[in-house]
Amino acid sequence: MNLETPILNLMGVGPFVAKKLNKLGIKTLGDLVYHLPFRYEDFSNIIPIAKLKPVKKPLAGVNKSQSILSFTKKPVLNEISCVKGIIKNVETTKTWKKQMEITTAIVEDTTGAIRAVWFNQPFIEQNLHLGQEVYLAGKVKLGKTGLFLSSPIYEIVDMGETKHTGRIVPIYPETIGLTSRWFRNFFAKNLSQAIGNQKEFLPQEILKQYNLLPFGQAIWQAHFPESIETAQKAKNRFAFEELFLIELFVLKERMKINQQKSPSIPIKAEEIKKFVDSLPFKLTDSQKKCAWQILKDTEKTSPMSRLLEGDVGSGKTLVALIGALNCFKNGYQSAIMAPTEILATQHFKTAAILLRKSKIRIALLTGKKDEIISQKLGYEKDGQFMPETIEISRQKVLEKAKKGEIDLLIGTHALIQEKVRFGNLGLVVVDEQHRFGVAQRAKLCSKTKSTHGLIPHFLSMTATPIPRTLALTIYGDLDLSLLDQMPLGRKPIITEIFTPSEREKAYKFIKEHLKMGEQCFVICPRIERSDLLPKLEPEPLGGLTLTNSLKIKKQNFWATTKNVKEEYEKLSKEIFLEFKVAFIHGKLKVGEKEKIMRDFKNNKTQILVSTSVVEVGVDIPQATIILIEGAEHFGLAQIHQFRGRVGRNDMQSYCFLFADSPSKNTKARLSAIIKAKNGFELAEKDLEIRGPGSLVGAKQWGISDIAMANLNNLQLIETTRVEAKALLTKDPFLCQYTVLSQKIANFDQRIHLE
Repeated sequence: MNLETPILNLMGVGPFVAKKLNKLGIKTLGDLVYHLPFRYEDFSNIIPIAKLKPVKKPLAGVNKSQSILSFTKKPVLNEISCVKGIIKNVETTKTWKKQMEITTAIVEDTTGAIRAVWFNQPFIEQNLHLGQEVYLAGKVKLGKTGLFLSSPIYEIVDMGETKHTGRIVPIYPETIGLTSRWFRNFFAKNLSQAIGNQKEFLPQEILKQYNLLPFGQAIWQAHFPESIETAQKAKNRFAFEELFLIELFVLKERMKINQQKSPSIPIKAEEIKKFVDSLPFKLTDSQKKCAWQILKDTEKTSPMSRLLEGDVGSGKTLVALIGALNCFKNGYQSAIMAPTEILATQHFKTAAILLRKSKIRIALLTGKKDEIISQKLGYEKDGQFMPETIEISRQKVLEKAKKGEIDLLIGTHALIQEKVRFGNLGLVVVDEQHRFGVAQRAKLCSKTKSTHGLIPHFLSMTATPIPRTLALTIYGDLDLSLLDQMPLGRKPIITEIFTPSEREKAYKFIKEHLKMGEQCFVICPRIERSDLLPKLEPEPLGGLTLTNSLKIKKQNFWATTKNVKEEYEKLSKEIFLEFKVAFIHGKLKVGEKEKIMRDFKNNKTQILVSTSVVEVGVDIPQATIILIEGAEHFGLAQIHQFRGRVGRNDMQSYCFLFADSPSKNTKARLSAIIKAKNGFELAEKDLEIRGPGSLVGAKQWGISDIAMANLNNLQLIETTRVEAKALLTKDPFLCQYTVLSQKIANFDQRIHLE
């Protein structure tokens, strides 16, 4: 049995359990072994019954979670008591009013006795018998007849070493049908055998230098710790291990890139200067610097692999187009891939306008494979630039790209389809890097028929400011260019948090500005109510299922959450009757979305109700107000992206934040948006508040929770990076570390850095 063994091959795991495990992302024995506790309860201190005290309610603002140690959060105090005693009586009765079954046991030690009470669990009476010695762990409460243990965990003493009580007990990420008790039982039976043949893969010198537990010991202490200290040591081992593997992975990717060759594309300085001078605005110093870094990189024969990071509205697209223009002047093609049709179309329109005098041939490739693709070009008429749409078949676009008759191809993920080929691809630009995986960008980079084995240069762009820790880790294979200046003339966007009682005030303000020819975005968390509410399962006779109980809570949670369709009806028919209101979301057809955005851009529509589909790339100069409903459902960095949809001209712009539940915590978090000077500062705050998983999407990466929790630990990241560099410098192919090399190969298949 090895860590790659499918879970269906394990004893005690049938199809039903395997399906539940799959919901937690567990498919192999390795996944299961690395399904680490996210916190622990300390039941090791056995309290004499006479000394039990009822749990006090936590003070306002105090974290109610009471785990003694958390793998992902700061440890707090424990509120659960554990006792050891003899069963003196056990019986089940039924209440007259609610017909609820209550099981009560009397447990006694040498100091006294206490009642243990369970609700609607009559089977417990069959499991506990008079005279048995048991551990009970639960909250002590004060009832009408004295103290009692409320629904305690129980475990019989003579059943061997305890797993659920009388020790430090692990609490695991769960799903319906798989509890922490199940995981503890499974690991108690199978963990020793599972890790018995596994070899240590971290270098011995690293284990010794950083006082890390060996693999087998760390796994055992993570699941069944002897003490809080050993649990912490296990946590340290796995945090170091995962970050070390990530650093090795990205550094090896960099080595692979450096071993490849790309075309040397000389800088056409005079042509670039002529283009820059023709622009109706001046480049910022930051744009000039970043453009120069890109041009110098593409001069080299080693592939450029650069991340262009800039705040919303900082001019990233123009910098990328300078690189594409230089490629065109040297006879090379360029490709720009964007995550959405809206953003791809926006890039195309920007390119068509800015590059209209350069005679560069541009095409737009989006939509489904059987749809007609628009190739929109620009031409001069009576001294004025006029856009024109020429509809040609997808096959024609593909033929032109393959023959090199399209100089700049802009599109969505359609660009990575098998049939897309280029004649002489020199530069690949991927916008919103975190929306695409390594495999996708590599696939796009391979789309050239060069007979010399050359690969195109690669430029990634993102408007999501990335904290330094994430940049060092996730984008360690990329050089960084930073756009940290905004174009001249832009005014800071006034951001305000509104309470529900101030809604009419906000609507009145919006109406006044709409009358002056300005426009407004309204952002909602969801498309419609039906996509918020989970379907309830048929109820069994006798009461509510746990599944339905959780779903009802979810229904109640979303009951007041704004959605696009209902908000559109309300605003268009009740609030803004004299203005044209439209709505847009990701499920609409491409043609519908294009028409809606076109009408909004031409001010035929004054208010656009939308989901996060307009988060990036939408440029509507007359839009000066954005109202964000359910703001607490979005991350700070995402709200900052929304806010970037306005303030794109010299007019004063506004961002209004409404929260469904305006609690103190929500207001404190949202107030960070008002205080932050820029998106980079805000991203750091978002990292601190919500963690890196929320910021960039942990599930898409394939990175463990414990590594994700440590992505804001700059010291640990820098340490693992230094060690990874030193190891690869000494042994680039890890010939002396075969087990580690295999671990990296397996890691390569699991991780999806985006």
